[in-house]
Order: sequence, then C-alpha cells, then structure tokens
Amino acid sequence: MPELPPPSARPSPAPAPPAVRAEAVTALRAAGCVFAEDEAELILATAGTPHEVTVLVERRAAGLPLEQVLGWAAFHGLRIAVEPGVFVPRRRTEFLVDQALAQVPDASVVVDLCCGTGAVGTALATALGPVELHAADIDPAAVCCARRNVGAVGGRVHEGDLFEALPAALRGRVDILAANVPYVPTDEVALLPSEARDHEPSTALDGGADGLDVLRRVAAGAPDWLTPGGCLLVETSARQAPAALAAFAAAGLAARLAASEELYAHVVLGTRRPGAR
Repeated sequence: MPELPPPSARPSPAPAPPAVRAEAVTALRAAGCVFAEDEAELILATAGTPHEVTVLVERRAAGLPLEQVLGWAAFHGLRIAVEPGVFVPRRRTEFLVDQALAQVPDASVVVDLCCGTGAVGTALATALGPVELHAADIDPAAVCCARRNVGAVGGRVHEGDLFEALPAALRGRVDILAANVPYVPTDEVALLPSEARDHEPSTALDGGADGLDVLRRVAAGAPDWLTPGGCLLVETSARQAPAALAAFAAAGLAARLAASEELYAHVVLGTRRPGAR
C-alpha cells in the first residue's frame, strides 16, 4: 500500500470534494464496513489531501482497525494515539476508568499494567490532576505508543512482564492499579473479528486456557504493590467474573464486581485491606 507522509508534513485537512467523499463511502461499503458513512467522515477529517484519503480508505478496506488507520482512538473524552500493531482501546474500558475514579478519587500514585496505548493511565491522570503515573507492557510496540500518550501527562512507561517492569520503589505505594489484561480463552482467539485477530498482538488478547492466566498473576502480585486501601481493577467477562472474584479473594483482596449493561463491561475491583501484607 502507498505510504503517507509524516504528520508534521501533512497540510491541515480541508473540506473534501463531494466526489472524494462519495468514492470513500462506496469503497468502504464495498469492503463490508457497516458504518461506512461515519468512517468516511473520520477519514476525511484526518486526511490532509485526496491522496491521503485514498491511502487511508485502502488501509481500512484491507481490514486494519479504523483507529490504527486514523492514528487515534476516542477514549474517555480524549484522543489517544494508536499505532499499527498495538491493541486498540475499547469504549467499554471507560467503565474501568470511571470505577477507579469513584473508588479512589484522591489517588496520587497510579499504575496502568498491560497498558497497550496507555489509554487507561492517561485518562486517569487527566481526570485526577497531578499524579505519579507509571505504565508497563511486555510488547515493545505498545511501550513505544504508550510513551506518546502517557508522556503527554507526565507519566513514565516501562517495558517488561507485569510487575517485573515496575520500579521497586513503587512497592506498597500504588493507590490505583489498573490492569486491562488479556482475557480471551486461547481456543476462542480464532473466533475474534479479523480486525483484532489479525492486527492486534496475541499478547493483548490471549489469556490462556480459561482466559484468566494473566489475571491470576496480577491478582496474586497486587497486594505487595498496593497501599492500604489501594485498589486493583481488572476487566473481564460476565462468564469469567466468578472465577476472577475467587482469584482476587485468594490473593487476600476485598473483591467485588461492577457491571455496566450499557457498555457490556464487567470490572473486578480488589481493595487491599489495612494491615494486609
């Protein structure tokens, strides 16, 4: 596919001629995009020239996630930078952010584990005001992308496997530990839409045999990093929620489930009890 010039070299988008708009909609509709008109508007608003419109439409028609085509995703009122090959933040995960803010509204130390683009940590820091923000991911591409977002709000991003990536000085100091872990069972990854299956890293999707392998590791390690009263929040599915709650309880956390019917979102919250390890 043709390459786009770097963003700094692109002119500001101008109103597209009707013919360019119509061609974009037609091409997207032919590719099976259900919301072809809406997607065309976003592409037209992002592209600087008719040529760039063509390039972006071709990328979308080839199956790339819209957010990777645009280079950004809307999340919790923010425009989050998204790069190719990085997990795209889902709207339902905004519910996790809201739950964290409600649970620890005065948080001063925030960690975004399995951060992907860093959308969760960026949203939390934006809402909370000045905080010490750390994010971590095992995928180098995600770390690179997250630095664009997390760095913009004064945070730091670390590369590594879960807690191994974090500075030791954070132990026992974390108020909010948000972990949008992979939770798709291995046998079900092949059933995901091609946008996710073919264009997002398996490390951000595959959660092991029952989808809870990474969740269990995070729950087991969390008490050592949370401050008394600090909260771990992890997204899961309705089917997995009972087992996820059990994993939190086994780690010594006071666990509960929050759910949003509107977003079809399920978040397990675990609070470190005062006096716990």
